[in-house]
Amino acid sequence: MGGGLLVAGTTSDAGKSVVTAGICRWLVRQGVKVAPFKAQNMSLNSFVTREGAEIGRAQAMQAAAARVEPSALMNPVLLKPGSDRSSQVVLLGKPVGELSARGYFGGPGVSGAPEGSSGAALYGGRREALLGTVTECLEELRRTHDAVICEGAGSPAEINLRRTDIVNMGIARAARLPVVVVGDIDRGGVFASFFGTTALLSREDQAHIAGYMVNKFRGDVTLLEPGLEMLRDLTGRPTVGVLPFAHGLGIDEEDGLRVSMRGAVRESVVAPPHGADVLRVAVCAVPLMSNFTDVDALAAEPGVIVRFVDRPEELADADLVIVPGTRGTVKALAWLRERGLADALKRRAAEGRPVLGICGGYQLLGERIEDDVESRAGTVEGLGLLPVRVRFAREKTLERPVGEALGERVEGYEIHHGVAEVTGGDEAFLDGCRVGSVWGTHWHGSLESDGFRRAFLRRVADAAGRSFVPAPDTSFAALREEQLDRLGDLIEEHADTDALLRLIEQGVPAGLPFVPPGAPAHPAEAPAGEKPAVPAQPSDGAADTASTVASDAPDQSHSFESLEGGTR
Repeated sequence: MGGGLLVAGTTSDAGKSVVTAGICRWLVRQGVKVAPFKAQNMSLNSFVTREGAEIGRAQAMQAAAARVEPSALMNPVLLKPGSDRSSQVVLLGKPVGELSARGYFGGPGVSGAPEGSSGAALYGGRREALLGTVTECLEELRRTHDAVICEGAGSPAEINLRRTDIVNMGIARAARLPVVVVGDIDRGGVFASFFGTTALLSREDQAHIAGYMVNKFRGDVTLLEPGLEMLRDLTGRPTVGVLPFAHGLGIDEEDGLRVSMRGAVRESVVAPPHGADVLRVAVCAVPLMSNFTDVDALAAEPGVIVRFVDRPEELADADLVIVPGTRGTVKALAWLRERGLADALKRRAAEGRPVLGICGGYQLLGERIEDDVESRAGTVEGLGLLPVRVRFAREKTLERPVGEALGERVEGYEIHHGVAEVTGGDEAFLDGCRVGSVWGTHWHGSLESDGFRRAFLRRVADAAGRSFVPAPDTSFAALREEQLDRLGDLIEEHADTDALLRLIEQGVPAGLPFVPPGAPAHPAEAPAGEKPAVPAQPSDGAADTASTVASDAPDQSHSFESLEGGTR
C-alpha cells in the first residue's frame, strides 16, 4: 500500500488546500504517482467527474496538481449547505439526503424514521457511520498510487466534534497517517495555535502529530527560527517548512468571496487591456452562491475587471452583470428583489445591456419556477427576462456536456435539480437561450474554453459599446498550470522535503512526546435511555434506504440514507 500524509490546519483557511496541492505537484514532478484525498468537504463549489460524480472543486484542483483524473474516491463525503443549520449530503458523488447539523453530528432533533428502523438506530452516529466508507476510499487510492496526500478540515482540535470526526484525527488514526499541521502566521498567534492544537488532543491523537508548517510568512526567516526552536522544545516536534506569503494562490476556494484568478488580478499588477477599453464585470453575490469559480477565467483576461456586488447602484458602470449559481434559487430571487437588484437587472435588459445567468442564476431569469424540492416554495414567478420555465426534480443532474456556441467548441459541467424548458428566444445558447443581450445556461465552467470566452466577450463589448478586444493568446489552462507549478515551487524551495518524504514513506514517527493537558473527557455518548449508534457500512459504499429527516432542516428534498449491512 502506498504512503500517505494528512495536512491539517490550526484553523479554517490556514492554507491546507494549497499546501496539499503543492505537495501533490512537487511529488508528481519527482515521478511519484500521487493522489489527493479529503474525507469530508463542506463547500458550495463543486465539480463533476467524468463518471458523473460530484466532488469539491478543491479536490478537483488538487487532482490537476497531481496530474490525475479526479474521482469520487478523492472526496467521498461532500456537504453542500442549504442554510446555517442544514446541508445536502453527497456520498460517493451522489446526493443521498438533506440533514441538519445536529442530525449529522448525532444530536437530538431528528424525526421521520419509523420506530425501530435502521434510520432510527443511526441516532447519534450518522457521521461516525461514514468512517468505514471514507477509510475504504482512502485504502483504494493507496493501493493504486505511490502516495496519497490527505487534507483535513477546519481544525483537528475541535473538541466538541472529536467523537464523530472522520476528516482529521479520525481518519489519521484509522489509516495510521502522520499529520503535519499548517498555521497561517499572517493572522498572528501561530506559535500559540500550534501548541494549543497539539495540547488539546488526546495522547493517542498526539502520537500522529509529526510536525508543523508555517504558511504566509513575510520577512526574514532567521528572525523566526528562535521561535521554531522553542516550539520544538515545547512539543518535541519539528517545523517542516516556512512558506512565504505569495499573492494569488487561492485556487478553487472552498467558500467565501475569494476567487482564485480574481484574487491574482486584484492583488498583483493588472495586465493592460489588449484594446482601447477595459471591460467591467459585476457578479451579484447572491445567498448560497455556488461555483463562483466560473468567473475565474474572465478575471484572467487582460483588461477584464471582476468584482462582486450586492447593491443596484454597483451595476451602473458594469459592462456585464453575471447572476451566478446558487444552492437556493428561490432564496436568491427574493434577495435580488429585496435589494433592488431585480429591478436593476430588468432595466439593463430593457436597455440592451448584457446579463449572463449561470445555473441558478439562469433559472431565476426565467418566467416561472416550480420548486417542491429545494425551497419547497411551490410555484414562484421569475424575473421574466428569458422564455424559460423551471421545474425542480428530486434527481440531480450531474453531467459533463460538450457542445458549440458562438461558433466555438465549449466544454462544461452541470450540477442542478432544476429542469429548464426553453419556450423561445432569439437563439440557443449552450443548453439555454439568448434574448437580446440576456444569456442563460446551466453550464458551469464554459468560460474556461478559450475560443468561446473570447467570442462571448466580443459580443459583450459590442453590446456595451466598448472598444475592448480580448487578448488572442490567453490560455486559462496554461495559467492554471502556472499557478499549480508555483505551489509546487513553494514546497520544493521552502519546505523540508526530505522530512516530508520520510513521513510519507515511513509513516508515523515513533516516540513523539505527549503535550499536556490532552483532550478533555468526552460527554456521555448518548442521552440516558438512548442506545448509542453502532457504526457500520457496506464494503462497496452503497447506501440502503431508510428514511431519516431532520425536523429543523428547512430544505428536505431527500431523506438521509443510512449506511449499514457491511463490515469495516
